[in-house]
Amino acid sequence: MLAQSLPDTPLNGRSVSERYLNRELSWLAFNTRVLEEAENTRHPLLERLRFLAISDSNLDEFFMVRVAGLKTQMEAGLDRLSDDGMSVKDQLLAIDAAARALHERQQAVWARLRGELSDTGIALIEAEDLTSDERHWLEAHFLKELFPALTPLAVDPAHPFPPLPNDGLALVLHLRGEGGHEHRDPEAWALVPLPQKVPRFIRLTGTSNRYLTMEQATPLLFGHLFPNFKVLRTGLLHILRASEMEIIEEGFENLVEMFRTALKQRRQGYVIRVVVEAAMSAEMSAFVARTLQFPEDQLWRIEGFLNQSDLHQLVAVDRPDLKFEPYNARFPERIRDFRGDCFAAISSKDIVVHHPYESFDVVLQFLRQAARDPNVLAIKQTLYRTSSDSPIVRALIEAAEAGKSVTAVVELKARFDEEANIRLASEMGSAGVQVVYGFVQLKTHAKLSMVVRRESTGIRTYVHFGTGNYHPVTARVYTDLSYFTCDPALGADAARVFNYLTGYALPRKLEKLRFSPVNLQSTLTELIEAEIEHARAGKPAHVWAKLNALVEPSIIDALYRASMAGVQVDLVVRGVCCLRPGVPGMSENIRVKSVVGRFLEHSRIVCFANGHPMPSRQNKVYISSADWMPRNFRSRVESFVPIENPTVHAQILDQIMVATLKDNLQSWRLAADGTYARVVTDDPPFSAHEYFMTNPSLSGRGRALRRGLQVPQLVL
Repeated sequence: MLAQSLPDTPLNGRSVSERYLNRELSWLAFNTRVLEEAENTRHPLLERLRFLAISDSNLDEFFMVRVAGLKTQMEAGLDRLSDDGMSVKDQLLAIDAAARALHERQQAVWARLRGELSDTGIALIEAEDLTSDERHWLEAHFLKELFPALTPLAVDPAHPFPPLPNDGLALVLHLRGEGGHEHRDPEAWALVPLPQKVPRFIRLTGTSNRYLTMEQATPLLFGHLFPNFKVLRTGLLHILRASEMEIIEEGFENLVEMFRTALKQRRQGYVIRVVVEAAMSAEMSAFVARTLQFPEDQLWRIEGFLNQSDLHQLVAVDRPDLKFEPYNARFPERIRDFRGDCFAAISSKDIVVHHPYESFDVVLQFLRQAARDPNVLAIKQTLYRTSSDSPIVRALIEAAEAGKSVTAVVELKARFDEEANIRLASEMGSAGVQVVYGFVQLKTHAKLSMVVRRESTGIRTYVHFGTGNYHPVTARVYTDLSYFTCDPALGADAARVFNYLTGYALPRKLEKLRFSPVNLQSTLTELIEAEIEHARAGKPAHVWAKLNALVEPSIIDALYRASMAGVQVDLVVRGVCCLRPGVPGMSENIRVKSVVGRFLEHSRIVCFANGHPMPSRQNKVYISSADWMPRNFRSRVESFVPIENPTVHAQILDQIMVATLKDNLQSWRLAADGTYARVVTDDPPFSAHEYFMTNPSLSGRGRALRRGLQVPQLVL
């Protein structure tokens, strides 16, 4: 193996803090880039508001999962050092400081956006700004729409503090009985949880876009909730709970029951963060901390708008002039050339569909056609995340009801989608689909669909490999690749992987496909080290990769060795990146950028020069479902697929990768110290997203390509 011939000594003299950036702080830097898009005046106003809401939602999930995990470690006495050498305590302190600064910046951004929205006729008003007519309308609206959904809760020895839901808002009230009839407890407290299924923003009567929040409206009408009390003071709080599930196998007969129990426990996970209004009195905040059993000095006091993720509700305002111009995804011309026959189009030539620029309907059509085709014998499908009313699931049910052999590998451990997956699995099982839940210890994250069809020449297997989920909603905003092929070797490999998922039958041999947890990491390391050998031989040596996250230390070290050997490494890492680029003597040949814009970069692509200039036909190109993280290599089932068809190869390498590397309007450059700076260049402005929206993809052109209507050539 090449790995045995490469000394590791050049890195041994460097401490881990010199080699790696902290994962958690790198994630916070990514979320800061998301927030900065809310300040990007190239975007329409309501789209900027959407970026603000996304950044707050991201931060909440970060606390519910990552911070909760660190706190659990600390409480258990497991003070494991991070890859960059930080203790759990030091990480929590650094996270707290960075997250609070980010939260303050979110509030400043909201203050500016609120003013700009008001200038365009969309006003979020305060209670004192209500007109007389609006007050009369609001009371009627309150009694009809809100009053039935609100539940006032006394808090005293007979009524303990209720278990507020995760990500919930609640009004805290200090009360006193009126008319000389004092409440028997002079310190009377109550809560009014704000229902999560009711819109937080109330559009007031009339034709204008004037809004009042539920927490502003409710205190005006407390007399209906507490008719015999005077409200002395109120305050708003927002709580987050730990949401990582602890899976314990012992005592459960099946995986579904185990997850149902774990989900119930997660709903009442321990409180991980409490945010209160800065104006909340000291007495009230002490009451909140005491009753939630949360350290008072760790309360977040915020001057501004709590739970900004709810601002996405305002994005729905009917103001198309303040949003991105609607984009309608293209349907590949080559499938139209075959009158919508996916199997005929794929058997003619491999095809890759680039979402969201090309329609996810191709994937749906592929499965619907398989369900209805009498020549199809079997369908096998992985499902990690999908929509609640999934057309994929409906197609699988239709196929099973038509007598086909249908197998669905449903991943129950898809975080926050566990309940939906249990329900969908139950529906499929009732219809005759063979439902398999994969492994207890491994997540099935590979995006894989296989159709076995009887044809005149014999049995043929059609395969779909994806970099994203089988989710028709997210496919409209996530950039992903859908690769369709009937290559016999890839078909046989896909069948072996499905046998591994359903029967634990570890494949003895795979012809082309590589997968985690078996050989993806070792294959990737070998490919990087092959580039090192090319560099030593004086041949072109280059690595291009597009990922969502780069965390795995062994891969980072392999890239460092490649850089020191003269290999040029260009990485596009949207989110977390623990590699330090541009460090003299270690990574001066590595460049890292992040692209954040209208669409969420999600596809995973890896390209190797293979001794030839890039881009060229001789380069090696792969797509994958895996990011370069420990969990993807060792705790998940992931796919790593070689792209050999010349047209598909050219589309991914010469179009997608070149355009992404060329982008200078939505790109950020990572420095060795972990900071990011927006790319500034004298080159002509170029947006990869706009390029893909306005230029058809190569492999989907069909007859148009044969007529000489070429895709514009991109040059880095």
